[in-house]
Amino acid sequence: MRVLGISAFYHDSAAALIEGDTIVAAAQEERFTRRKHDSRFPSSAIRFCLDWAGLPLDSLDAVVFYDKPLLKFERLLETYHAYAPRGLRQFVTAMPVWVREKLFLRKLIRDELAAVHGSSTKKIKLLFCEHHLSHAASAFFASPFEEAAILTLDGVGEWATGSISHGKGNTIRQLRELRFPHSLGLLYSAFTHYLGFKVNSGEYKLMGLAPYGNPVSSRVDEYIRIIKEKLVRIADDGSIWMDMSCFDYATGLTMIREGVWEKLFGFETRTEADELQAHHCDLALAIQKVTEEIVLKTAAEALRLTGARNVCLAGGVALNCVANGALLRSGMFDGLWIQPAAGDAGGALGAALAVRHIHFGQKRETDGNTDRMRGAYLGPEFSDKQIEVAARKYQAPFERHESFDALTARVAGLMNEGKVVGWFQGRMEWGPRALGNRSIIGDARNPEMQKKLNLKIKFREGFRPFAPSVLMERASDYFEMHAPSPYMLLVADVVKSRRHDLPGGYHDLDWRDKLYYLRSDIPAITHIDFSARLQTIHRETNPRYWAVGKAFEALTGYGVFVNTSFNVRGEPIVCTPDDAYKCFMRTDMDCLVMGDCFFDKSLQPEWNEVGWTRELD
Repeated sequence: MRVLGISAFYHDSAAALIEGDTIVAAAQEERFTRRKHDSRFPSSAIRFCLDWAGLPLDSLDAVVFYDKPLLKFERLLETYHAYAPRGLRQFVTAMPVWVREKLFLRKLIRDELAAVHGSSTKKIKLLFCEHHLSHAASAFFASPFEEAAILTLDGVGEWATGSISHGKGNTIRQLRELRFPHSLGLLYSAFTHYLGFKVNSGEYKLMGLAPYGNPVSSRVDEYIRIIKEKLVRIADDGSIWMDMSCFDYATGLTMIREGVWEKLFGFETRTEADELQAHHCDLALAIQKVTEEIVLKTAAEALRLTGARNVCLAGGVALNCVANGALLRSGMFDGLWIQPAAGDAGGALGAALAVRHIHFGQKRETDGNTDRMRGAYLGPEFSDKQIEVAARKYQAPFERHESFDALTARVAGLMNEGKVVGWFQGRMEWGPRALGNRSIIGDARNPEMQKKLNLKIKFREGFRPFAPSVLMERASDYFEMHAPSPYMLLVADVVKSRRHDLPGGYHDLDWRDKLYYLRSDIPAITHIDFSARLQTIHRETNPRYWAVGKAFEALTGYGVFVNTSFNVRGEPIVCTPDDAYKCFMRTDMDCLVMGDCFFDKSLQPEWNEVGWTRELD
């Protein structure tokens, strides 16, 4: 059985193909178009999936879209009616687009598929899956569990903004649903906007800013009180009710009512160009704590309703690694599994899995340990010959290593010298995290590494933390966590023996002074609060990346190093050798490894490109 799943037209369009019980291929459209969070129909991603499998479109048993546009249209109409006459201008603007494009989505999808396929698509079975069922299926059906509670939390699908379901075998039964406009995802996005970051892409910046808040400050407590008394009421079961007089997203064009928030918190909406102040950091910490409280209460309700000993997570809120880490540490469940593409892109995979197991009734095989994601390495792969073609295009000299052991030893040695390495190998990762195939790596022990990576390579905000990759067998030597974290979706604390004592008055320091204080013997990946968003490296899923870790450990005694995504701010993670070489030359990376080919920056021809940043978001 072959099923193609599609997500599109909101953000992070993607395609995923399953054949039998195997996830054959999956990719986001942005990686091919180089347009971050590309929402257009995923023609390139679909073409890749079919080409990788060697299948024509008409060989598929079904094509499935990840949500139901008519239900979403119903929600828009009812919302505008409920808030009338507010939102009249937005209604008049939005409705022609919906009538022209969204209501005729079935025809639009068939036309787009025909353009990819080059022939009629009338005989192809086209199905639609509810948004939160797509999320739930992406989490449960890809997990290693035979039975689990399922939490989905995001901005909004059709009506649902969150759900609790019970997965067992090849079935998913929804038990609870939270409905628009009350939404944890939209609440978090409102604070993302208020604190000066871009909605639908800056939420992870807000999460990274939160630890700079003062955890012993009365201001944080006061902000939490205001949030819970004025903006959102939190029930014991994790459901929430939001005071919509404070928000504008239901019918307006912005997230919040500006004057209302200024009165509540005492400062104006920050723009991205404004300096970060202590009150910004404190409010980021406050909403993060509120988010964790809601997630934990929702999880407890899921446990009560299902009695399941395992839990699966999906939806954009499931990318909040700090909340995920809190759930793991709670010990509430025996097993926790999170879909690595937890956001809307993952809906393409979930829709395909839902059709296979629910619509067609196909059974699933589980062993309780191994998930179906194959390390999330589901994207394109490029041969050394294709890498050589890209090198010739740029007249780029390189050295081929016939011995991979020699190559990893060389990379380990360069990292030990403080060099930054672009690491491009195998199949591209699925989801927003680089997991060792499209990564930039460096020495976590180097106290200058975080600054160098942020300012000279990633071109991003200095407060942003970096993640560690750690050999799974060594993880507990560095972090207070014994569970695997292969998809970089869990936060754990650095073990106490590696931490440095904080000076008196540390929490009252300016965030910049906190940033560059040496907090542990692995400072480049130790966040302000001694936490780290870690990726465990497993020999079974990525032997080449694991070999780099072993070589670095053999040289330095440390089985941990920095891993950040191979891209610059505003750009999608690189996909092709051409993308990788351009990113390498645009930045202060010291060397690039693509396959077995080694590129030394000092030997490359002069790079004269100008104005390239204008292409980025």
